[in-house]
Amino acid sequence: MQFEQFKSSLNGAAPPAGISGAAQALWWQAKGDWHQAHRCCQESHDDKGAWAHAYLHRVEGDEKNSAGWYKRAGKTPSTAPLDREWEEIARGLL
Repeated sequence: MQFEQFKSSLNGAAPPAGISGAAQALWWQAKGDWHQAHRCCQESHDDKGAWAHAYLHRVEGDEKNSAGWYKRAGKTPSTAPLDREWEEIARGLL
């Protein structure tokens, strides 16, 4: 799936079929459902899931928890605006 298709899918009621749990987490976060996004991350046990998880805790304002997830993902904690980081992660997952 291309990024623009993914972004357009936000007009729907559910994430596109066949995308990873990490991508589903970003989808739900963009729809304003942090808790559903977090559940998707908790079911994603790889570095991509950890990256999305780090982002979610950054959105939440929990920098310490976020830093731990960035470390698990092998990423440097982001200081980019949240919307820019969301797009970076989404593009990286797709």
